[in-house]
Amino acid sequence: MIRKIVQINEEKCIGCGLCASACHENAIQMVDGKARLVKDDYCDGLGDCLPACPTDAISIVEREAAEYDAEAVAKRQEAMRSEADEWDAAGMAAGAGTMDFEPEPETFSGCPGTQARAIGRAESAVAAVSPEPAAPAKSELRQWPVQIQLLPIKAPFYENANLLIAADCTAYAYGNFHEDFVKNHIVLVGCPKLDPVEYSEKLTAILEQNNIRSVHVVRMEVPCCGGIEMAAKRAMQMSGKWIPWRVTTISIDGKIIEET
Repeated sequence: MIRKIVQINEEKCIGCGLCASACHENAIQMVDGKARLVKDDYCDGLGDCLPACPTDAISIVEREAAEYDAEAVAKRQEAMRSEADEWDAAGMAAGAGTMDFEPEPETFSGCPGTQARAIGRAESAVAAVSPEPAAPAKSELRQWPVQIQLLPIKAPFYENANLLIAADCTAYAYGNFHEDFVKNHIVLVGCPKLDPVEYSEKLTAILEQNNIRSVHVVRMEVPCCGGIEMAAKRAMQMSGKWIPWRVTTISIDGKIIEET
């Protein structure tokens, strides 16, 4: 039958997983870092996922598709709940010491940026005698506020400034963030996954109305962090100015993995 159904543009998809979370029928899942419609008859075609997508990668089209099957969706959701309950029960048993087998790791199908993981760190060696305490790290912050949503469009500190447009998590992941990135920069931070705004409009206004010398984007390696890089690039294009820019990508364990 011809009916309305979700269509996902994989080239625009940045793998943030927001559409999968917004889909009440669980018709959208994350596969290999991209959103996929797993089965036509799971999609009701109402488009609850559309407002969640930060890159407009989702649209509603009319095409030949299997009829929406509410009963199949209900059965699938019940099966997923049962599986989750089994894992919870297994975890409790393991904690009580009554579990005598090693369960296979659960397959993660949500946003890669929300997948829980532990980062192994060696304990810092502490000297038995420390004649002089180490000097505390110095803050290199030159202005306030720092959140993109709170920053003014025009301010004296922008004049001839080097902008650092950074994803929130980078400052926590990268140990020497102030010395290597904040120093001699005006800082603008945000999270494209959590902030309910599109940054490019405000960033464009800042670039247009101030004399900006350079732009440095620092993001995490997770796909959803691509939103802040895309917003910065779009702002530079819309401003009509040629401004030197670069992008640094930080890994979850705090290493620089790419600089462009």
